[in-house]
Amino acid sequence: MTDPPSYSAVRTFLRILEDKKLVRHEEDGARYVYIPTVEKERASRSALRHVLNTFFGGSVTQAISALLDEDSKHLSEKDWQRLSAMIKEAREEGR
Repeated sequence: MTDPPSYSAVRTFLRILEDKKLVRHEEDGARYVYIPTVEKERASRSALRHVLNTFFGGSVTQAISALLDEDSKHLSEKDWQRLSAMIKEAREEGR
């Protein structure tokens, strides 16, 4: 990191995460080891929902559009096929 956070900032952040029950700690000698309490998939969905609400007004369409504007040149034919299949499946489930 070019400008790493201070020790006290990291401790404060970890305390906030612990208060929110997102991590817990175990003592290992003189140090604390922090362990996530939320599974990765649930945490990633929550983070993505927060990004959608913060930057895209909750619009999935706007978020996907922004991603495609940036990355569509780098998608392979297999990627496009997978995305098409995922959209088709989501449409069928949403009916």
